[in-house]
This record gives sequence, C-alpha cells and structure tokens, in this order.
Amino acid sequence: MTIKDIAKESGYSVGTVSRTLNNAPGVSEKARNHIMAVVKKHNFELNRNAKHLKQQGKDGIAVIIKGKDNMLFVTIFQHLQKLIEEKGYACMVYYIGEEDDEVGQAIRICQERNPYGILLLGSAGLVFQESFSRISIPCVMVTNTASHLNLENLSSVSTDDQAAARYAVEYLINLGHRRIGILSGITTRSQAAANRYKGAMEAFRKHGIPFDKDLECEEAHFDMTEGYYAMKRLIRKMPDLTAVFAMADVVAIGAYRAIADEGLRIPEDISVIGFDGLRLSNFLVPRLTTIAQNSIEIASRSVEILLNNIENGYLAIHETEPFHLVPGDSVARRIL
Repeated sequence: MTIKDIAKESGYSVGTVSRTLNNAPGVSEKARNHIMAVVKKHNFELNRNAKHLKQQGKDGIAVIIKGKDNMLFVTIFQHLQKLIEEKGYACMVYYIGEEDDEVGQAIRICQERNPYGILLLGSAGLVFQESFSRISIPCVMVTNTASHLNLENLSSVSTDDQAAARYAVEYLINLGHRRIGILSGITTRSQAAANRYKGAMEAFRKHGIPFDKDLECEEAHFDMTEGYYAMKRLIRKMPDLTAVFAMADVVAIGAYRAIADEGLRIPEDISVIGFDGLRLSNFLVPRLTTIAQNSIEIASRSVEILLNNIENGYLAIHETEPFHLVPGDSVARRIL
C-alpha cells in the first residue's frame, strides 16, 4: 500500500493525501477524516526514513527549464511553482543551458529524486525519440508542442509559433515594409525558433517578397546581449532595412540598444516587433509592439494536465493556446 493507493481508494489527490499524512494545513476536516479512515483500514504507516531521504522528491514535481536567461520562462515558472505548491506537491527546479540534453537531465532526476511527474519548460524535443523511452512517469512539454512525437506519457501546451510569426511579419508588410530583417533563434536547436522562421517565410511568400536568409537574418540565443550583437550585424548587412522581427522580446531589447548605438531611431528609421509579451516591454521607450503568449494559461493548463496524468491516469494530450498582438509605439507605417 502506497500514498498513490490511498489516494485512489479515497478519491482524493496524492497531494491532499500527502498533506493529511504530514498534518499539513489546507485539508478540509471531511477530507482528512475520510483519508484517515482508509489509512486505518489498511494499517498504513508513512515511511519517515524514506521521506527524510527523499523529502523533496517523495511528493514532488520536477521542472526543467531550458535556457537560463529567458524572461518568459521566469514568468511561466512563477505560475507553475505557485500552482504546484497549491496542489500540495513540492516543486523542484533545474536550470539547464539551451544546448543541454533535457531528456538526460530528466532521466537523472527520475533516478535520484523519484518525482511524480516532470514539466519541461522550453524543451526543443530534438532528442526525445532517442532516449525518452527510459522515462515512465507523466511529463508535459511547456511552450513547445510534442504532438508529433506520439509518446504516451508526454503531453504539451504551446502557442502556435508558426502562425504567430506569420502574423507578426504580415503586420509589418501591411504597414508598407518590404525590407524586413529577422532576428532569429537558433533554428537547428530551438523548436520555437524553427517554427517562427517557417511562419515568417510563409508571410514573405504570400506577399511575393523575396528573402535571403544569409543577408536578411541573424541567429542568436534568446538573450539581450546576443540580440544586441545580432542587430549590429543585421544593420551592417542590410543598411536599407526598415523593420525587424525579433523572435523574442529579450532579443528585441538588445536590438533597441544596438539601433540607438548606430545612431538610428525607433520607429522613425527602423520599426521593431517582438514576440512573447513580456511585461518589461511596456516600459521600453518607445513601448514595444509584440506578439503575446498567454503565459498564465500555458502554466495553468500544463499543471492541470500533468496532475490529471499523475492522479487519474489520463493519456497524453496536446493543447495550443491563443496569441494576440499587443500594439506599442515601436512600429510605424512605411510610406512607399
């Protein structure tokens, strides 16, 4: 008999059972009495030694964050942590670099901490077919889709990056811009960057605008400093550009400084549109126009799906949350 068995028989979540057994607050008297009746029926005793050895892993959910400087992930993680702890689970966070192997990290966590489930924030999905079969617990990919992987224990909650990027570039085109540069993520390593690049290309093709990736695109990690230097390079290659689509707001922030350092103005000389909808974008001068992801809903649904997988045995599901344009002052109409 385990805590999971007690949860199943009592009809309450693993987190509620765990709080009851540890005399933690947040459990109603009705739930506590019902759970304790099941405990007494089976003469169940909590293994205190095991709890001490794996205190954070015993009733925990692991969150692997891929990308140490991504402000969007900080915002999403804050919501994830709050929701996880409200449900009575401990939250274990692991930061890894954009080039690191998240599946290998997940395997190590399973071996060392024995979590109930894992949330993979910013995962690229590139190495999953090779080694994910070694992970048997429920997992959810957060901000990227895993629908194409067809893994029974891997769900996902994401934004339609391709459609959102297509919308961003078309927004610039409809305002008269034709010389549009792209500040891209690393398309060979980032699923989001690859899909956003595809969406941008769809917009160019639809409007019959030729695009030369070597001349009109600069790749960078989603980081302010990298965005700064990528924008510098793009201006040198495209001295006649009138607008730029930055695939992340943090990249756009770096681009702002680079444009100013080149003696140019936003939006009079170069219009800028970002992606993510960070709160910080409201405080830039001029205020950044950006494509906003629904970070709160992404976090909320990710936790809900994972807990249904853990507590109710639900199969993997894949959801796409809507995006929307947040108009600012960084994009101007181009007079042809």
